[in-house]
Formats: sequence, structure tokens, C-alpha cells
Amino acid sequence: MTGPELVSLDVKPKKGPRIYGALRRSKGSKCAAIIMHPSSNFFGHYMMELLPARGITILALNSRYLNDNAHLIFKRVIEDLGAGVTYLRDQGFEKLILLGNSGGASTVAMYQAEVENLTIAMTPAVGIALFGAHPGRAILFSNWLDASLTDENDPLSLDDTLNIYSPTITPPFTVEFVSRVRTAQKKRSTLITQRTIKRLKKFRQIVDGPRDEAFIVYRTCADPRFLDLNLDPNDREPGMVWGDPFRINYGPHDVARFTTLTSWMSQWSLKSNAHGPKCIARTSVPVINLEFTADTNATPGDIAMWTKALGSRQEYYPIEGATHFMIGQQNLRLEVTDLIAAWAETL
Repeated sequence: MTGPELVSLDVKPKKGPRIYGALRRSKGSKCAAIIMHPSSNFFGHYMMELLPARGITILALNSRYLNDNAHLIFKRVIEDLGAGVTYLRDQGFEKLILLGNSGGASTVAMYQAEVENLTIAMTPAVGIALFGAHPGRAILFSNWLDASLTDENDPLSLDDTLNIYSPTITPPFTVEFVSRVRTAQKKRSTLITQRTIKRLKKFRQIVDGPRDEAFIVYRTCADPRFLDLNLDPNDREPGMVWGDPFRINYGPHDVARFTTLTSWMSQWSLKSNAHGPKCIARTSVPVINLEFTADTNATPGDIAMWTKALGSRQEYYPIEGATHFMIGQQNLRLEVTDLIAAWAETL
């Protein structure tokens, strides 16, 4: 096993953009894997060390939107992923698998669906590995939106009857309360989408006018599951993976806090095409689906969406006690790697 190589790829030769990857080879390997997230850097992902030791070369690929959720367009992300696939094929690898970890799951599912259905002219993979896989940004975000916000221009506006952080409404939450929160979350998401479509339509009617516009979405970290472990129960601890959800909710930095009209429609709106389970249902390749039983970001209801979409085409394994990133859980990281490597040998 050799050290990582820096790889630079022109997604569209002579036109750009240029993207970058870290390639770690396994000597003599004919199988390669790509791991990619829409906007995060996976160069230091634990699979970079572990998978080549199992005989599989791995390319960690960054999209053109590294650390830039605000402008992300999924159509471009899968073009970037396709450039990585093409590179590995040109390197002579005979078997290619896609690794869908966290937000990378809907990314690889969308890529494979588009390739298999001839929407884009790129090379398909032979299998997909899902681990810690949430079903997609739009679904995740809709469940995280703060239902209690009443004015999109006022981050302090509040309907306390829908406030999961209210001192007078505490877990375990009633079925009626959760139902009202979910309804209000969907309504809020839909209203933002309707406003976005209206603004885009207005811009398109202006000759030589602006094509896009930035805006802010306040309070986006308020999923009742963060506080009530009886909802979609698993082995997780209260809270969420990035810290105190209350502080994140009211803070200046969270998913979709800053976005644009076109980016909202591509990734955060419920009209987004990057719906992982719907995309993977359009594919035909084998899938291994690993559920992390202490995950805060991909809970059993999320995993069930993948399972329903895949039916008998998936191999499913629970990873007992695994958290979303498995930080400090080296034995579980090894277990996940072993399962994926053994599965890849059967393809």
C-alpha cells in the first residue's frame, strides 16, 4: 500500500472546472472505490487508510463546491463524480464501487441513476456501499427546519406552541405535538420553495437581468428526534453530531443558512432531484446498506427508506453502537471496512 497521491481533474477539458482528489493505491488492485461528499473534504476519511489494506484502491474526491454549500448545484456535483469515475477507468481499474457515506449517499445514488438511465453519458459503477447514509439533503433539512419560526426575515420570531426547545414542552413529546411540528416544517419548506420559484421566474423575465439571488434561512436545527429518543429510536445519545442543536439552531452557521435561489431548488427544496432512495430505486447494481445504530443523522426511519427502495437487492447489516462518524470507534470502523471489502469481492 502506497501513500496518497494528489490528483487533479478537469471536469470538462479546456473548459474547467478543475477538481482535486486524493488517491491511495493498493498494490495489484483491480478494484477501486470512490468516496465523495457534495461539499465536505473526505481526504482524511478513515476509509483512506483501511480500505487499501483490504486490497481496494480508493479515491477521495472533492467536488467544485468544497466548503461551499451556498452555491451547490447537484447536477454539477455528479459531473464531478463522473470525472473521478472516468479517471479510474482510464487508470485501468476493472471494477469500480461507489461509497455513499452520510451526504455522499444521495450523491452516488443520483449519479448511478442518471448514468443507468442514459441521462448523462458517463461510466456506471458495479455496486454501491451505503453507510451512515441519510436519504438526502432535502429530506434531512425538512426534518431539521424549526417549525416555530413565524417570520422568515426575523430569526427571533416564535410560535412557542411549535417550539421543541420550549421550557414548557419537554420530551417525551406527544404524538399530536410531533405531528403539528412535522406539518409546520413541511409547510415552511414549501413556502420557501414557492417564494424561490417566484423570484426565479421574475429574474428570467428580465432581459440581461440577474440569474440568481442570495438569501438567508434562519433556524435550521430543530428536529424533535434530537431531544426525544423515543422518536425513531435507536442507540443514539441526545443532541446531534455537530454539537448543541439549540445553539446551532440560533447560530450564524448551519446547513442552508446562506444559499441562493438555484442552489435551494437543487439541494434543499423538497422538489430536489437528489432524493437518495428514489434515485437508488432507478439503479440495478448490488448495494450493501450498513446501519449505524447510534447515529443521530441517519436514524432507523431514514435507513428504512433505502431498504424499501432496494428490496431484495440490498445486503443489510447493523453496526451496533456505531455513531455517525465512528469517532473513537476504531473496531467498528474496521468492521465496516471488512464488510464492504468482502462484499466488493462478490461483485
